[in-house]
Amino acid sequence: MKEVMAFIRTNKVNRTKEALANAGFPAFSCRPCLGRGKKSLDATVLNYIMESGELPVSKAGEAFTETARLIPKRFFSLVVEDEQVDLAVKTIINVNQTGNPGDGKIFIIPIQETYKVRTGENLL
Repeated sequence: MKEVMAFIRTNKVNRTKEALANAGFPAFSCRPCLGRGKKSLDATVLNYIMESGELPVSKAGEAFTETARLIPKRFFSLVVEDEQVDLAVKTIINVNQTGNPGDGKIFIIPIQETYKVRTGENLL
């Protein structure tokens, strides 16, 4: 079994939930989170700051502070059989891919053990 962890845009939550359910993945968790990617800093902004010693009140200044800003995202987690990983990943990508930075990230993690809380039964 594997855990599929996906960080996506907040405006894609409902379509993602619907697509996962339609693809045969009705069981998942979803929660709000904050984060950021690897967006790089414009060198001209950095040069301005180094020369002037202050942040400009402009789009350039806003771009500089963007590196410290956390962006609202949604975190999806679902546990699937090994042979279902590709379908789950493709389903999430199909709904969330816009071709722009910030579309999200998906991570796949192996599940070592699984227990049913009610009975204590090991499910693997």
